[in-house]
Parts: sequence; structure tokens; C-alpha cells
Amino acid sequence: MPYTPSGFFCDRLIRERERRDGEGSVNKPLRFNNQDFNTLRQESLQRKSLFEDDSFPATVESLGFKELGHKSNKVKNIVWKRPKEICENPQFIVGGASRTDICQGDLGDCWLLAAIACLTLNEKLLYRVVPQEQSFSEGYAGIFHFQFWRYGDWVDVIIDDRIPTFNNQLVFTKSAERNEFWSALLEKAYAKLHGSYEALKGGNTTEAMEDFTGGVTEFYEMKEAPKELYKIMKKALERGSLMGCSIDSLVPARFETRTVTGLVKGHAYSVTAVEECRPSQHKDSKVRLVRLRNPWGQVEWNGPWSDNSKEWATLSKAEKEKLQHQSAEDGEFWMSFEDFKKNYTKIEICNLTPDALEDDKIHKWTVSVNEGRWVRGCSAGGCRNYPDTFWTNPQYRLRLLEEDDDPEDMEAGCTFVVALMQKNRRKERKMGANLFTIGFAIYEMHGNKQHMQKDFFLFNSSKVRCKSYINLREVTQRFRLSPGEYVIVPSTYEPHQEGEFILRVFSEKKNTSEMQSTVLVKIQNEANITIMYVTANKKTRSPQRFCIFCVFTSLCSVMPQPAPASAGEESEEDQQFRTIFQEIAGDVNTCGTRSNSGRWECTFPLSFWICPSCLSHFSILDLKYSINLQVNVIFQNIINFTFALSQGIFKHYNADQSGSINSYEMRNAVNDAGFRLNNQLYDIITMRYANENMNIDFDSFISCLVRLEAMFRAFQAFDKDGDGTIRLSVLEVRAAETLQV
Repeated sequence: MPYTPSGFFCDRLIRERERRDGEGSVNKPLRFNNQDFNTLRQESLQRKSLFEDDSFPATVESLGFKELGHKSNKVKNIVWKRPKEICENPQFIVGGASRTDICQGDLGDCWLLAAIACLTLNEKLLYRVVPQEQSFSEGYAGIFHFQFWRYGDWVDVIIDDRIPTFNNQLVFTKSAERNEFWSALLEKAYAKLHGSYEALKGGNTTEAMEDFTGGVTEFYEMKEAPKELYKIMKKALERGSLMGCSIDSLVPARFETRTVTGLVKGHAYSVTAVEECRPSQHKDSKVRLVRLRNPWGQVEWNGPWSDNSKEWATLSKAEKEKLQHQSAEDGEFWMSFEDFKKNYTKIEICNLTPDALEDDKIHKWTVSVNEGRWVRGCSAGGCRNYPDTFWTNPQYRLRLLEEDDDPEDMEAGCTFVVALMQKNRRKERKMGANLFTIGFAIYEMHGNKQHMQKDFFLFNSSKVRCKSYINLREVTQRFRLSPGEYVIVPSTYEPHQEGEFILRVFSEKKNTSEMQSTVLVKIQNEANITIMYVTANKKTRSPQRFCIFCVFTSLCSVMPQPAPASAGEESEEDQQFRTIFQEIAGDVNTCGTRSNSGRWECTFPLSFWICPSCLSHFSILDLKYSINLQVNVIFQNIINFTFALSQGIFKHYNADQSGSINSYEMRNAVNDAGFRLNNQLYDIITMRYANENMNIDFDSFISCLVRLEAMFRAFQAFDKDGDGTIRLSVLEVRAAETLQV
């Protein structure tokens, strides 16, 4: 059976309800690990003891699991200390938080520190992540908190202030000021969010940028960058976007190695400014400059426009002041835009969501967010290379409603960015989890709100798709399409890979994106169903015995209705039924008789055998059986619906005669049976009935359909107003639990 974390579906429902109440918003963040900052601080003050965080203890478990695990020599001499044990007069922030407050330690998380440096450029963003009014003096209780965006929700993460040290020096991130600790504590909170410090080793600046803002990141490869890249960068900074860049290293052993120009390969940098200046010898032209920062706090570019280069002598004093030029080994430097494009290989721009800033002067994006899951055997269909399962992937309907306001563009179009993010892979790294290779495709469609079927994708090519499938936490791409309706299909590259994801669509104009929805309905099937075939169930306790109910109901479903007969006479069909039944079922007291309504009725001896599938029918229908049991009463719906309908459906999807159907086909099989379910129910059905090989046998198929029939009937019984919603008492809930799939 496919693996699903305990409580996934219940947790998802709870989160959806909390969001409707504003939980998880900027102003009402969720409590990470259900810890409340004010409550815990007040309790510590009343006890007159410093807070100790049991959920992220000062032990090796919080450091890591491999290189920083129990068996590593790197952790033997690490001592956890509070700032007051490290220095005199510790301060949370000294003279305002700035990009020079971040200096990398022994942890390979330059990607995180580059993002923190970008964060300091915007105070509103910074002080949302790093709440103010925290200190080591007034109200100090050894407890601090920070806020991060976490897969669609803002969460408040609480930590104590015990930090890893070696020889009384901070092991990981530190500030240029020895008594300043906000950056070290922020790093600890981020480590707690992901399970350990070691979980932060290696990553992309985009991850942290998005976790600080809730924004969406676009990548530009320098060799394929658009001609207007400088304009894009300039506009991005004006919007409050965060930017990072790096130099790719093709040889892993050469990561974070210094080049002759002073730049470092395989290392993350922050882009902190984009400006133009007019040197004295170029009065008729301007020089484009880019300011960058190395999170090491040292090691700088030594080419043109570096701190002590001759180019600065060509600028006026006013120009230098505008560019805030300083000659100091602080990791920050300027370089020309042309040298920037020549030396760096990739730039990442994190665009802000509407809730990232409140300043109306800064242009922001509109965003729609959808959560989903790939479930093995049901909705983990892989990419287009796997046409038999691709269509089973989750599908999201996109409606582009308003055109761009671009007077220079004569063609109507809507610009938007699609971002597909896989969840929790970094946190699960200690359990061997790696990032999946993910991507998405977008298809044009018209008015269809149902899940698109296999034939649609076989005969229609995608309108646009992501540039490539890649093993990053998030894959993003910008598109421009005509107003209309489309369907987005996110997927892993390989099928059967199970995990959670979040799909976001950003646009400068209005758009809507939502799961291809299905109203839960049971379609009444026609009475004159053609029976394609019928077989007795062969699950027996001995080679000679069959489940007597399976035999009886199978025969009932195929026997023709008898011609009118005189009272007390047995028709030819009745005799044929009795003969076949006795041959298979053996000697019984009363084999069966027809009632006035034309239905067969039968009583059976106590010793007959019932297969597990039929026993489940009894429990679902809440009916008791005894020595004298009228089978037609119990199975009247099963005869007309389950055996008559499902056997034909099962045969259709059991094309290889293996006695089972592939779980990916279960959606269509259930649809053919007259049920229209949502994606969550299809996932649950697969997890309940599919075996480890993702197959569903006939007994499981029958049980599923009967349970669905019973659930719909129970719901209709409770839905007295007919409005599609019900309210249940505790006793009614317990009664309904027997009908769970």
C-alpha cells in the first residue's frame, strides 16, 4: 500500500479551516510546534529561570545527523552557550541590522547568508522576519522568536538562545560585532524549522529568499539572459525584490575556490544595488554598475571598479557619495555590468507577493496558491513520457482574465509566472530523502471543469511548459498567453514518486487558479444493464467450496425474468436456477424461491461459508444474518448495481486477464460505475485498496463500490435539506465511521 504520512488528509483539512479564519497570515502566523512566544516567555519570567527549548535541544541531535552527527569528530568539542556566557553586554542588534552583520562560519550555508544580506536592504521585510523589541536586557528570559513563510503559511518559530561554540567562539554564523547576535539566532531558528543545522548545508539562495518573503524566484542564465537584463534588475530592486547570483563550478571539488579575480566559484553572492554613473572622461555616456556582497565578509573582486581601482578617481565626490563607495575589506564591492555578465553564470530574482510589503509605491504581484500531493498508484503519473499515467497527475484550472498594460505591445496577452515547489524534502534529508526532478506543462482547454482524461493529452500538445525538469525545490517560469482557460499539470519526471507540493501562479493582473474540481455525485445507472460476463467468486476455505452468497447473487444477476406461471408451479428458469445452484453450493435446506415481485429469495444453513468481501457488505449495510436469511433483501442493491455493473467494468479494465486492475485506472472505473469524486477521495481509495504492486483485485473493487454506495446513501439520509451539507452529532459521527472507505 502506498505510504502516506500519518494524519496528512486530516492535517490538510485543519489547515484549510485555519486559513479561512486568518491563521497563517502575516498578521496571524501559525505557532511552529504549537509553541506560543508570549506564553512561554511569561512562564519563564514567573519561574525566574531561562527558557530551554525541548523541541530543539542543545544536543548533537540539533546539530546534525551525518557530518555533524554522534559519530563525527566535528561535534566533540562543541559547547552550547548563551550570549551572556560568551561576551559582556550582548546585544540583539547593534546600530541597526545591516548586510555587514552576516559572516559565514563553518557551516556550508552561504546561500542562506546571502539571502539574509539581501533582507537587510529592506527594513519592513527584515523586521517581519526578525521581530523588534527583543533584547538581552528588558524582559529577557532566554527566549527569542522569528517568522518565516512556510509553504503558503507564515509560521512563528521559537528558540532558546543557546548557541554552538568552540573555544568560546561561535561555530556557525556570526556578526562583525562580537557582541551582536541577531544573525546567529536567526540561523538557529531556520535550522530548527528544517530539523537541524546540518540540514542547511548546501542550497540555493532562492529557498531562503522565498522563506523570508513568500515571494517567487526567477532564474536567468547569463549566457541566455535577455537583452534588457539590466532593466529587469533595476526594476526588480525598485519593487523591493531580493537578488542573488553565483558562479557555477563544474567540478564539485572546486566548490568555494577563489579565482585570480577574487571571485569564488560555487558560492552565493547578494546583489545589493544596481546604479549608473557618469565618469569625467565619458560625459556623453553612463557606466552601468552592480554592487555585490560576499557573505564571508571578506574576499572581494579585484578588477575594474573594485574598492581601490583607478576608475573611482574619474567620479565626482557627489557620484561617490551616491554610490556609497567605501574602501574596506568587508566583502562588498562594485563591478561593471559587463564584467558582471562575463564572470557570473546565474542570477536569481525573488519577486514579492502582495503581502510582502505595505508600501503602495512598490509594485506588487497578485498570487493564487494551491496545495497538492502526488500519491503513488493514483496521482503520481510522471511526465509526458509516460502517457498511460500522465493524465492521473493533479490538474489545476487557470483562468487568465486581464491583459497586460503594455502600450508597446500590439498583441493582447497576459503575463504570469508559474512556480511549482516540492515540500519538506530538506527536512526529510536525514531519512534519505532527496529532491525529486519536477516540472509542469500547461494545456489550453475550454469550459471543462472535470479532470482531463488520457485521450485529451494523447491528442493535444501542451501550449507551453517549463524549460526543463530539474531537481530543485522549486521550478519557476514566466509565460505570456492570450486570455482564456488553461490547465496546469505538475508532475515528477518519473512516475510513482510520492510527495507534497505547492503550486503558485503570480501575475501583475487578475488571474485565478484552482484544482480541477468535481462535485461529489452518484449518477443513477440505467436499469437495463447488459451483463458482460459473470463468474463465481473462487475464494474458498477448501477447493470444493465457494462463497454461497457470491454464487447466489451471481446467478440472480444473469437469470432471465420468468414468464408468468400458475400458483405452485415452478417455471423452467426456476428449475435451471435450482439445478445450477445446488451443483455449485451443495446441499442446502431451501435453495431459493421467487417472490411475487419476481426476486429470488433463499434461506441457508448455519454452516455455509461467506467470503470476506461479502462479510464487509453486511457490516456496511448494518444488517444481521441468521439461519433464515432473505438474501434478496440484503443484496438487492448489490445484485442490481454491484454485480451487474462492476463485473463488466472490471473486465474492461482487466484487459490482461490478471484478475486485477491497475490502481491508476481506478478513477475511470469508479467514474464508469456512476460516481464522481474529488481528488482526495481517489487518493484515499488507492491507499485503502491497492496492494504493494499498485493493483486492485476484484474483491477489493466490489468492496469499494459497495462502500461508496453506502456512503452516498448515508449522506443523503443525513442531508435532510438537500443542500449538500450535513451536521452530525457525536453519535451520528460514530455511526458514519462504519462507512469509511
